[in-house]
Amino acid sequence: MVRDPVCLMELDPLNAQAMAEYSGRSYYFCSEQCKRKFLARSETFINKAPGMRLTVGVMGSAGSEEGMQLEKISYALGEAIAQKGFVLITGACPGLPYECARGATNSGGLSVGISPALSLDEHVHKYHSPSDNFDVIIYTGSGLMGREVTNIRSSDMVVILGGRSGTLGEFAIAYDEGKLIGVLEGSGGITATLPDIVASFGGKDTGARLIYDSDPQQLMIRLAEIYTTAHYKHPSDFCHDSSPAG
Repeated sequence: MVRDPVCLMELDPLNAQAMAEYSGRSYYFCSEQCKRKFLARSETFINKAPGMRLTVGVMGSAGSEEGMQLEKISYALGEAIAQKGFVLITGACPGLPYECARGATNSGGLSVGISPALSLDEHVHKYHSPSDNFDVIIYTGSGLMGREVTNIRSSDMVVILGGRSGTLGEFAIAYDEGKLIGVLEGSGGITATLPDIVASFGGKDTGARLIYDSDPQQLMIRLAEIYTTAHYKHPSDFCHDSSPAG
């Protein structure tokens, strides 16, 4: 349960009549009227029922051959996430996710890495992954494929950035679990083929929604708007008994 910061009513987030994002945190309301009051005088209400930070999972290529332009795009995405006040979640790997973490950290944001390893030693020496530019690293011990599920399920919104087969696997998890998914157009990899891939699903409806944009700032603005106006009611298709198979 959460509490409406205006009237202090206890709510189930899925049954809240409205939601708002303020400084990267989520607030739920019993009515549109309470939401309007909150937005008009947010500073009056934010400490009455503190909101949780919203999380953005960034999935992309961990390869070392990515060009400088793609690294700049990934860095800018990290900056955009931090500027919205959201928490960045990545696979704590090199490549584009690492550049995104650099952008978030250098902009004062909070960055969480989901590691496939059992410990920092294994993270660095077995998986050859970075440990800097992360405020927190979660050691799952699940391996490269297993940690993807933790990454996706810990994210309120997911962004696909470039990537190859591993990123495609992460996209498939996010899609089947009904996530709100942003696709950063122009970032290469699988992003150019995702519309055709989704079309090949034959209209399978998991509740997932895809947003395409080539501008990191605009992508984050659009994702935040859609999440707070509609998608917060459907955080994961697997939370419901009607989950589709396959």
